[in-house]
Amino acid sequence: MTGLVIVGHGTRSAAGVDQFAALVERVRRRGDVGDVEGGFIELSRPPLTDAVGALVARGHQALVALPLVLTAAGHGKGDIPAAMFREQQRHPGLSYRYGRPLGPHPLLHDALEQRIDAVLAGADPAGAADRADTWVALIGRGSTDPDANAEVAKVARLLWEGRGYAGVEPGFISLAQPSVPAVLERLRRLGARRIVVSPYFLFAGVLPDRIVAQSAEFAAAHPDLDVRVAGVIGDCDALADLVLERHVEALGGDIRMNCDTCAYRVLMPGFADKVGRPQRPHDHPDDPVGHHHHHHGHDHHDHGSVAVVGGGPGPDDLITVRGKALLDAADVVVVDRLAPQGLLAGLRPDVLVVDAAKVPRGPSMAQEAINAALVSHARAGRRVVRLKGGDPYVFGRGHEEVQACVAAGVPVTVVPGVSSAFAAPALAGVPVTHRGVAHDVTVVSGHLPPGHPDSLVDWAALARTRGTVVLLMAVDTIAKIATVLIEHGRAPETPVLAVQDAGQPDQRSVPARLDEIGAVAARADIRPPAVFVLGPVVALTTTGPTD
Repeated sequence: MTGLVIVGHGTRSAAGVDQFAALVERVRRRGDVGDVEGGFIELSRPPLTDAVGALVARGHQALVALPLVLTAAGHGKGDIPAAMFREQQRHPGLSYRYGRPLGPHPLLHDALEQRIDAVLAGADPAGAADRADTWVALIGRGSTDPDANAEVAKVARLLWEGRGYAGVEPGFISLAQPSVPAVLERLRRLGARRIVVSPYFLFAGVLPDRIVAQSAEFAAAHPDLDVRVAGVIGDCDALADLVLERHVEALGGDIRMNCDTCAYRVLMPGFADKVGRPQRPHDHPDDPVGHHHHHHGHDHHDHGSVAVVGGGPGPDDLITVRGKALLDAADVVVVDRLAPQGLLAGLRPDVLVVDAAKVPRGPSMAQEAINAALVSHARAGRRVVRLKGGDPYVFGRGHEEVQACVAAGVPVTVVPGVSSAFAAPALAGVPVTHRGVAHDVTVVSGHLPPGHPDSLVDWAALARTRGTVVLLMAVDTIAKIATVLIEHGRAPETPVLAVQDAGQPDQRSVPARLDEIGAVAARADIRPPAVFVLGPVVALTTTGPTD
């Protein structure tokens, strides 16, 4: 026998908890399912683990887990499945079939229609005459998942079709636009004189209360408008019917999820940070694993995240496609001096830009402060991009930032970038490898000169190599490096090319022999950012401006 666990998100509203419990009891009384329990993934009692535990204790090893959510957003796609996986770990042998979200569905649309009619004229059918002069603002929760927001817009259209309203416009109470005041203002400008605000919510809660408050505030500012707020869908037979329908679907394997526009599978403009994101369960305060009791504010309900993005060697158009998409989706950008600065001009006006520049012999933001900024903004629910020059894992201290995020429990991803170690030579016309000329490339930090006690470079071994050597951060140390390489066997006539400001309009290349590069670079006033490439491949240079 298969038990049914109805999974709610949770709310701080006692009325909302009572309505959820009443629906679970209504489904139980129907008798269509042998055993039914309900639980929440956070905020409210009982926790999901208690509901699953009760069913397992009564002998169920196979369940249907039905997400009691209207749209397929983060809770339905990730949080609830992750919580159920945790229950499987607690109860070896437990299996479950997962139901799909409730909406859109005609039963829900009919329930919304009934709530709108009730606020217009009670249950009296004569109230239908008012529909032609009534505009409806359908207000959903709002999500950082574009597919979920699109479903609310779809419901608005389906609610309008054939029901005789003057029009139905969608809006959101959090995380997405348009807001409640924005929708009401739009309808006012369209000529509305009577507006019914219809919360697209199952039960009472903080956000439905906020819809009421914002609607009342707008109405008070526009006394010529008749603004009314309908009730939530609530515990009712239609909702129980839909739960049972979804239960039958799950048992039969007829799930029909919409994966074509799922932001966790498909790169959607502005939501690239979601693709492939690991799904983690919420921690419930009454669940033994909920030791850190995270409490969510509804304005940033989804978890924040950090993306450490390599911006490439400098030009705006050499960032990767994924890196640019993450940048477009960011709420906060923590940016390096060598990152592509032109991309900042294209950010949304509300994006916070944090200057994390480390200027040689100049102002510098401490690495610890950078790590702390990434973690604090992500914990506040924001999508953070750490925009770095080149590749974050090539002398970019990117892994230190990843380690800080992991230690803080913050979701983090890394997007590789085009390193200047290879881009600068290429832009100057030097192939770092070439058939028959160079079969190896060594990239070295010249930040510490030979002989420095903290240097990890075996300069003597490097001098014995025959291939290409690329030196980064070596403007101040190139003379000492050249001397040591020659002392240990590298030929004095080895060709060297200094490339400054690679990819920029003022890029320049300065050639020299290894035994002359220190003096030549000083005379040419080579300054950071500059890359030195040395080896026989330099003689193959075909393009790129030179001094």
